[in-house]
Amino acid sequence: MRATRAIIHLDHLRDNIALVREKTGTRICMPVKADAYGHGYLAIAKTALDAGVEYLATATVREGEELREGGITAPILLFSIPLPTEIDSLIAAGLEPLAGDGEYIDALESRAAGAGKKIPLHLKIDTGMGRIGCRPEDASRLAFRIAESKSLTLAGTATHLAVSDSTKTEDIAYTKKQLEIFRSAIESIRAMGINPGIIHAANTGAVTFHNDGWFDMVRPGILLYGYAPEGPDGNPAMAVKPLMELASCLSYIKAVKKGDSVSYGRAWTAGEDTLIGTIPLGYADGLPRLLSNNWQIHIMKEKSGETEAEGRPLAGTICMDECMVDLGKDSTARRWDTVTIFGGAAPHAGVMASRLGTIPYEITCQINKRVPRVYING
Repeated sequence: MRATRAIIHLDHLRDNIALVREKTGTRICMPVKADAYGHGYLAIAKTALDAGVEYLATATVREGEELREGGITAPILLFSIPLPTEIDSLIAAGLEPLAGDGEYIDALESRAAGAGKKIPLHLKIDTGMGRIGCRPEDASRLAFRIAESKSLTLAGTATHLAVSDSTKTEDIAYTKKQLEIFRSAIESIRAMGINPGIIHAANTGAVTFHNDGWFDMVRPGILLYGYAPEGPDGNPAMAVKPLMELASCLSYIKAVKKGDSVSYGRAWTAGEDTLIGTIPLGYADGLPRLLSNNWQIHIMKEKSGETEAEGRPLAGTICMDECMVDLGKDSTARRWDTVTIFGGAAPHAGVMASRLGTIPYEITCQINKRVPRVYING
């Protein structure tokens, strides 16, 4: 196996699921889109289902098909709108689409009827996200359209929250308004004698901060992968554990003299005689090039039966396949020593994301598939 690897802690996933279950007491839908946020969709899906998750969710039809091909039989929500040419595949895979307009509903009904099947779908209501979904005042009409169909069934009613992970006063008020609009739309559906099915709205932020948005099912994404939004005190609001640890090794060590430069653009120059270590990990693997001269890797050492981590700064521009680290002139590091880039004994991907002004989703999703995933259970 390649030295550079993403270690995925499945025991952390089980703990995170248990924490959400204890907090909300509801069904859980786990998004496994984008290769489970870079963690590997099949292993994550199987572990989540074994831990009691009731639903999975993908963004594309092909993602859902791959889950079915991998032996997954659990319900799978399809969050995004597929091409008309993908609808037959959607039906064949037994996916549950989110629909928020008459044209799409009609297309689903027509294809389902042609296939001789009755498919479950979830009505998506746009309460303020501004992405996909019907207007709240149209919800009851579309719900009636679905309920009257011989080829469709209203399995659920959903919305998505735009700023539920924020503790700013104005954002809390916006989320409350979204939930108020959603509840009103649900009541308009019920007033027509229609069962809205599974009602779901809560993403990571709402699971954390808005218990009035839990309804029948919650859809925490990044929370289950180990990253919680910050509370008013600036600390993570839930004690979840990051799943991913990115590790590699020192493949080469060389001495450089004071004034010597390292890597493309000569963006780093040695301030003194030192040792430079090369790590077989670069931006093609998903290590952001913007971390050049802006991050510490951790060299793992065994001492008295315990593993210690020594942080050392990256040196020079991150290359496509390699990066360099300033080990220091007195370093005891040796070739093939393990290094951790994030997670484990090093700062997690959320810290790296903050350094770059982005979100942990982007960091984990960017870890390329040429980086093997290694799954451990504790």
